[in-house]
Amino acid sequence: MNQETMEGFAVTAQRLAAAAETLERVLGRMEAQQEEMGSKVDRIVAAVEETLAAQGGNAEIDSKGLEARMADLEKVNKELKAQATRLARKTFSPMVTALLGKYEADSDMNSGVLDKTLSALSVEQRIAVKAEMARAGILK
Repeated sequence: MNQETMEGFAVTAQRLAAAAETLERVLGRMEAQQEEMGSKVDRIVAAVEETLAAQGGNAEIDSKGLEARMADLEKVNKELKAQATRLARKTFSPMVTALLGKYEADSDMNSGVLDKTLSALSVEQRIAVKAEMARAGILK
């Protein structure tokens, strides 16, 4: 090998050595942080265990209270979901919107205009459109 290649290897080896030293320092810091976190976790666990031991029989009472509270919250959640479905936004399908827009139907639409507008549809489709309109409050 020539001199330039040897010098290149030497420079690369020095860089690798410096990188290895840096990695060792970082690993040392990480290990110290891990040990510190471990000691904090141990203190937290000890505090929780002490609290549970001090409560003793109160833990059962608290769990019953929490279960009752959870049941109440689940009931309220069901009621809110039912209310949300009742108050859900009622929109028309694109087909109904297109038909109404095509014939420029107004809210004071009479049944003759509606029947003429929907005449291009099959019986099932007309029923579905009228049901949607009745649900939205357009038809009475």
